Amino acid sequence: MDKVGCDLSALNGLRVIEVSDQFTAVGGRMLAELGADVIVVEPLSGSPQRQRPPFARDVPGPNSSLRWWAGNVGKRAVSLDLADPAAVDSLWALVRTADIVIAGDRDLVDGAIGYTRAIAEHPELVWVAVTAFGLHSSRSDQPVTDLTVLSGGGPVWSCGYDDHSIPPIRGAGDQSVNLAGLYSVIGALVAIAHRDQTGEGQLVDVNVNAACNVSSEHTTQHWLIGEQTCLRQTGRHASIYKSSPVQIRCADGVFATTGVLPRKPEDFADLYAWLTELDLVEQLPEAIFLQMAADRDAPLDLAKIGVDDETTATMAAARDAVTLIASRMPAKQFFIESQQRGFPAGVILSPDEAFEDPHNIERGCQIEIAYPETQSAFRYPGAPYIFSETPASPLRRAPHLGEHNALLDELSG
Repeated sequence: MDKVGCDLSALNGLRVIEVSDQFTAVGGRMLAELGADVIVVEPLSGSPQRQRPPFARDVPGPNSSLRWWAGNVGKRAVSLDLADPAAVDSLWALVRTADIVIAGDRDLVDGAIGYTRAIAEHPELVWVAVTAFGLHSSRSDQPVTDLTVLSGGGPVWSCGYDDHSIPPIRGAGDQSVNLAGLYSVIGALVAIAHRDQTGEGQLVDVNVNAACNVSSEHTTQHWLIGEQTCLRQTGRHASIYKSSPVQIRCADGVFATTGVLPRKPEDFADLYAWLTELDLVEQLPEAIFLQMAADRDAPLDLAKIGVDDETTATMAAARDAVTLIASRMPAKQFFIESQQRGFPAGVILSPDEAFEDPHNIERGCQIEIAYPETQSAFRYPGAPYIFSETPASPLRRAPHLGEHNALLDELSG
């Protein structure tokens, strides 16, 4: 059975068997984007992902879930009843052709078609187990959702507003599933690189709860080391200290974020020059601190904010300067000019606005995927990276239920 993929793509020639589960879809899609031939295996009734709304044109059905479309574009699909010994044999035949298996069912690791058997008969195989708490956790049998994993792992605690009378907020978009996918791909590619050097496959154990916890950055570290609680802050990192706000309202009412303020003398000089060009210096008496900082011999030490009066006043002046400049121009103009001048900034956009942003379109972050059966095409978010020598693989639409079951006939024939 031939493997398919883009001839120039990074993973051309590699086959991935994904046994569809709660946290497997994104990892499989990313490997498909990189050119691997990804075959997703489902029950005869279809993966539960097919039943998740919203649905294309608001018509429910196994082939119209937009969540299924998003997570499974670029793949082929076969459906099997794994309670049937013949189906188990078919899956094992698929596994024997694979370079990578991605599976979420813990029982598959030690079962008749799992890693334990594979390592004996197919020692170069990389098996990626993606489970909520890791393969050997005492919590392995606990049911989980995106909300419970993000809450237990820590991200929900760290996300929200300065006003703590407002409850924590879960980020939208199945973030736990996306984190699981990212770590699955990282683990798979590292294991493939190792296999290319040694000829040996291995078992990669992805713990989704731990992956979510790592995304909480230093929140866990502060608690484990000093039992210090990091507090959520509007649009910025949770911290044991309150940091300066980074959202500012621009002339058109749209918010922008300024990120990290200037620290180096030359940056303060550039900021003062920007104020001067806009004839705003007289409206900001504190601009004198920007001039003083521009004459320094070394960058400001941000650790001295709130401790050293000059450092505190200088950073406050920088904040006021950026806020004043933003108030005089539309958010998009402020963003572009900030970038051109070397100041980190961004416009706060809705998902739709970000998808339609000309910069993202120019970078190829929109791709059109044909749906021949409806004589139409749909726009998808494409790969967020550009490889000059190994371009992202062209993607087919998400597979229909059992669409590629002929692959099983080829193996048995």
